[in-house]
Amino acid sequence: MTTADPRDSDVAVPDVPTPGAVPVPLPEPAEGGVLGRAHRALTLGIISVVSLIAFEASAVNTAMPVAARALDGIELYAFAFSAYFTASLFSMALSGAWCDRNGPLAPLFSGIFTFGGGLVLAGAAPTMWTFVAGRAVQGLGGGLVIVALYVVVSRAYPERLRPAVLASFSAAWVLPVIVGPVVSGTVTEHLGWRWVFLSIPVLVLLPLAVMLPALRKLPRTADGAASLDRRRILLALAVAAGAGLLQYAGQDLRPVALLPAAAGLALLVPAVLRLLPRGTFRAARGLPSVVLIRGLAAGALLAAESFVPLMLVTQRGLSPTLAGLSLTGGGLTWALGSYTQSRPRLEPYRERLMGLGMLLMALAVALLPLALIEAVPAAVVAFSWVIAGFGMGLTISSGSVLLLKLSRPEDAGRNSASLQVSDALGNIVFVGVAGILFVAFGGGAVTTAHPGTHTGASTVAHPAAFAAVFATMSLVALVGAYVATRLRPAAEAEPATGPAAGPAPGPGM
Repeated sequence: MTTADPRDSDVAVPDVPTPGAVPVPLPEPAEGGVLGRAHRALTLGIISVVSLIAFEASAVNTAMPVAARALDGIELYAFAFSAYFTASLFSMALSGAWCDRNGPLAPLFSGIFTFGGGLVLAGAAPTMWTFVAGRAVQGLGGGLVIVALYVVVSRAYPERLRPAVLASFSAAWVLPVIVGPVVSGTVTEHLGWRWVFLSIPVLVLLPLAVMLPALRKLPRTADGAASLDRRRILLALAVAAGAGLLQYAGQDLRPVALLPAAAGLALLVPAVLRLLPRGTFRAARGLPSVVLIRGLAAGALLAAESFVPLMLVTQRGLSPTLAGLSLTGGGLTWALGSYTQSRPRLEPYRERLMGLGMLLMALAVALLPLALIEAVPAAVVAFSWVIAGFGMGLTISSGSVLLLKLSRPEDAGRNSASLQVSDALGNIVFVGVAGILFVAFGGGAVTTAHPGTHTGASTVAHPAAFAAVFATMSLVALVGAYVATRLRPAAEAEPATGPAAGPAPGPGM
């Protein structure tokens, strides 16, 4: 088995074949960078696919309220979002096992076509339940695609180019995040909300045609000699089902909701402990801490971001458009942070970059409550989010680079799936915690301004509700900064792989 140079991973890896493993040739050094002749077509194809998915994500947020009203399904509004998220939890693990068995080509193309099918189903939906089903199908496709793309990077690019191509993932989100809402709003107003969903599948065909020749040349594994890891797939199904039950319970505040909440926890907790790398929840050195920090970063940022527009609208009297624009700068600096970490001279300091990124996020979220003070300009939010975006760019992209660096080629799919599952679980857990804190500190009593109030500002009943959310998420980011000190594996550690690499995966604790 060909392994990474021990000097690259700080782990002594013996060059001894693993039982059942098939030698996987690593790509030869290529000419130029990610846009050089050897990698240009694949890089452009990857950027195009990510951009289209990003455009869909930003466009849906604009079209969703109109779709829910048109389909008479406002009560199912939240499920139209959570269906995508929950389904992707399952397909991420499925994609990891599939990639490790047959390579990324089949799951990537299956995911793209499934994603497109979900868009068509949602766009043609006659009822809101059909629309929710279409969103779930999109989630299945999206989960397959994102993991497969990470495996493509692992197998198609030499290690020196991976930071740059992973930085392009973040850069591919910038333009869609800026123009997506405008384009989606225009299409929704003049052509109808359905065309926001129905038009995107056609746009996927060109990047697929560009990528296909390069993807066919990727080194492959056993080509079906090994069976899919059914145990891991069942664990992922349990995680998705448990997350779905918890989200359902969170929408229903009646005592009876405790039943699905308890069932969700019973499914979710044991499965997560076995699905993520051993030692994840105690921040074991190396790969487990890489996976953990991604969940902390993603969850803390999304939980804080979810309450920023509400704070600006209800407490400072801003319009929803201006409140949303206050977060736009974060998308630009996210790409800048991702580009910064890709510089070759910063490679020896990657773990420190992730720690710095988490500290910047903690600072940025801690600044948000200043907007609760009337004398402080609301622009402080835009300033703080510029800092948060740069920190996320450093952390998220560096985490992806470290994960591939610490993974053997035959484990890249499994470990990439663990990283994405950690992201998703972080979002579920910390957004849920933020919601509980918001209500507990009286957030339900926050009301918008009535006409005639001073400068259009809102009537603030309990501003402490927002402060509690932001203070807690800043603390979560500080915990992530500590975890960043444990990213470098101990010299005596075993090769870092996901839990399924051993004969008997142990619990994540």
